[in-house]
Parts: sequence; structure tokens; C-alpha cells
Amino acid sequence: MKYEIIGKTVPAVEVTLNKGEGMYTQRGGMSWETEGVKMTTNARGGFMKSLGRMFTGESIFMSSYTAEVDQAKVAFSATVPGDVIPIDMAEYTSGIILQKGAFLCAEQNIELKIELTKRFSAGLFGGEGFILQKAIGSGTLFLEVDGDPVIKELAEGEVLKVDTGNVVAFAPSVKYEIETVKGLGNIFLGGEGLFLTKLTGPGKVIIQSQNFGDFAGRIISLVPRSN
Repeated sequence: MKYEIIGKTVPAVEVTLNKGEGMYTQRGGMSWETEGVKMTTNARGGFMKSLGRMFTGESIFMSSYTAEVDQAKVAFSATVPGDVIPIDMAEYTSGIILQKGAFLCAEQNIELKIELTKRFSAGLFGGEGFILQKAIGSGTLFLEVDGDPVIKELAEGEVLKVDTGNVVAFAPSVKYEIETVKGLGNIFLGGEGLFLTKLTGPGKVIIQSQNFGDFAGRIISLVPRSN
């Protein structure tokens, strides 16, 4: 499998497959393909696992694209302005934790399953939902990032506090919890909300410079309301 990231504003990843190789994505994630690609749609991993994915923001059904000839191409596009980043799962032998909506597509040997946060408060207040996703397996995984990606390698005990919704992914060795913003003035006047995500190393963390949900909310607030 070979790939090329195409575009800058709303990029896509175009994957070149040899016969028998394949990719999968959530339903509706494919943008274009050449001749010689077979598509199948199913509840990948069984219905119960697929039902759990619904709570992570992904579709219940996944679409798989398998090459029937060498050098077949299929492309998957980001849904908002940002970036597409490849993840070599050889660097994450214990898997990688993803926020909902971060998954774009992956090779067939990678399994995507639900991941419960270790602390109930993190899921209840963290803005990412109580259920996250965990990708495990071998091959390449592609993530969709709002804005630009920022990668941090946290040392043992090193803490990074992130605005809710800006976390994309992190290694399972990273501790994930929620911290309340201190000071009533900061809470009501700071514009950052009530909670921050606290990530404690060791391990790699991927964050995004933009949270499209917040961006869309700001645009909506500027639209004049008709009487």
C-alpha cells in the first residue's frame, strides 16, 4: 500500500493498492476511486461492536474497499478544513486512543473498538463523550485533524492541559482526566469553558489547533436572527 496526501485546505489521502489489499472507512467516507476496486459495507467486527461505535461519533456500518487489480486507487477526504495525518501502528504496539470523529480510514489489519475512559468524570465532562475509540493492529491509520496537528512527546509525569475538544489522539500510557478551570472570573469571563483536559505522560499526544465544533458555534452566533 502506498499513499499520497493531496490538497491543503480540505485534504484527501489517495491510496494506491495492489490486488488483494484494502482499506476501510466509515460509511460515505470515500471521495473517488479508479476501476478495479470492490466495495463492501457491513457492521465491521459484529453488530454489538458496531453499535458501540455509534456512541463515539462514527457510523455503525463501515465500508471496505479492496483492490481487484494492481495499482488501483481510492481516496478519502477530510470533512472540514484541516489536515490528514498518517499513523504507523508499528509505533503504537499497545494501540492508540482516538477522540470521536478523528478516524478517517485504515488498512484492514487495524481494528477500531470502543474505549471507556478510566475516570467517569473525564467522560461526563470532557466533551469527547464517555466512550472514546482505540485502534490496534498493524498497518497505517489515517486521522482527520481540524486546523493543524501538533505532536507532543510527554515525559514521565509531564502535564499538558488542553482546551476541551482539541485532543486528537494519545498513547495508552498517557493518563487522561478532566480539571476544572479555577476562579469564577475565569469560568464566566475567560471564554474557555468550565473544564480543561489534563494529559499526563509518558507518551505521545496529538492535538489540533482548531476545534471545528467551537468554530461553527462562533459563526452561528454571528448570524443575525430574524424577527
